[in-house]
Amino acid sequence: MRLSTLRSTILLCLAGSPILAAPFGIHVVDETTGRGVPLIELKTTASVSYWTDSGGWIAFDEPGLAGQEVYFAIAGDGYEYPADGFGLRGVRLKAEPGKEAEVRIKRLNVAERLYRITGEGIYRDSVLLEKEAPLKQPLINGLVVGQDSTQAVVWNDRVLWFWGDTGRVAYPLGHFGTAGATSELPSRGGLDPDRGVDLAYFVDASGFSRPTIPTPEQGMKWLDGLMMLPDASGTRRLVGRCAVMKSLGEMIDQRLMQWDDEAGRWQDLAAFDKDAPLAPVGHPIEVTVEGVRYFYFTAPYPNARVRADWAAIQDPAAYEGYTCLPPGSRWDEATATVERDRDGKVVWGWKSGTAAIDGAREGALIKRGELKPEERWLGLTDVETGRDVLLWGGSVAWNDYRKKYVMIANEGFGKPSFLGEVWFTEAPRPEGPWRRARRIVTHAKHSFYNPIHHTFFDQEGGRIIYFEGTYTDTFSDAQPTPRYNYNQVMYRLDLSDPRLVLE
Repeated sequence: MRLSTLRSTILLCLAGSPILAAPFGIHVVDETTGRGVPLIELKTTASVSYWTDSGGWIAFDEPGLAGQEVYFAIAGDGYEYPADGFGLRGVRLKAEPGKEAEVRIKRLNVAERLYRITGEGIYRDSVLLEKEAPLKQPLINGLVVGQDSTQAVVWNDRVLWFWGDTGRVAYPLGHFGTAGATSELPSRGGLDPDRGVDLAYFVDASGFSRPTIPTPEQGMKWLDGLMMLPDASGTRRLVGRCAVMKSLGEMIDQRLMQWDDEAGRWQDLAAFDKDAPLAPVGHPIEVTVEGVRYFYFTAPYPNARVRADWAAIQDPAAYEGYTCLPPGSRWDEATATVERDRDGKVVWGWKSGTAAIDGAREGALIKRGELKPEERWLGLTDVETGRDVLLWGGSVAWNDYRKKYVMIANEGFGKPSFLGEVWFTEAPRPEGPWRRARRIVTHAKHSFYNPIHHTFFDQEGGRIIYFEGTYTDTFSDAQPTPRYNYNQVMYRLDLSDPRLVLE
């Protein structure tokens, strides 16, 4: 039989089959709120996996299983389905084309997973099932399939978004020149952060996200340390640091750049010594101390600062680290020493041109005996178990509801996931002390790094906050999750939750 004849015969046979009818819809919802839960895996006994989209939907359309009773094992980081008598967590559903079933699942996380912000197919299954999808482009936007760590600020009454390495549809390698986009604030017609973020990407002629840092050097261009301040003429500017990276751990160069709103690109502002002990990094916050306005840099601890002055931000010597090292010291794990006063007490404080101390460096000093455990400044511990928590990346912001500085950060060398455990902690001052923390998001294996709290989305006087992070298999032995891998996922946290009492 000729191939064309065989194809025609198959199509005729299928013409009246339920195979061609609408998919079977499975809606996985939070048992408490009834809201659809993204990133929940349903797996058949044939080991075929499906993941809920940002609406919590799966459009199940398996030709051989139409109308059959199908068992789905159910799993999702931070969520749980009840076990049966054999300890199996799953449900049997009759996969009738055009019909729907609801599966209710219990949330274990303190924070609530809401939706995916970037990547392809955010509302794929919802669209296939003809359900509401709040985004203007629910299937693909800017031809982007993956994006690393987020920077976001409100600039000229819009939200400006920037990401690191960005994956494309047309080739395994995307671009590494800092992708960018804008969105409208909820108060100016943008989506409520409960529903999503409508991104308008800066794109090239093909429609793919384009670099916003068009520097000639080879290497990845990573942007952070975004600051807003007047220049020497009084014109308000947006400034950030660009680190040019040869690899994940090797920096070729760093410089300060200023945003050109008309061109939609970053322009060079000033060179910055790549070996300087301090630089504008992470997610800065503005703090006024004794009438002087500073930028405090959080990575995740606010342990570096500079006066919010046009000349000062361009002068590496003007930066101060919160540290116990002698003034002028750079960090060297093998030789670093601690400054002590005449009585032998450790001198913690702001010191110009001196390397700041974070959790990892503090731990290294304790391990070498330079610092006693009782002399440490950070000493963050799990409020439940009392064990030490080593924070890796995150952000800090003043919160009116808590009347404290609150931090959302991921743990390094954590368990069960290496970089996927996310914590909440708070302190009366940006320097700390930061003492006790509560885990608010967990992952079995996957990473969820560089979380950022978007204060411009805060609701009810700061009681409700929103944060996102990079969900990926990187730095783990997990398998990539289709569509979700290497993308940004949004969470919501209610700061009135009694589990967040850290006293």
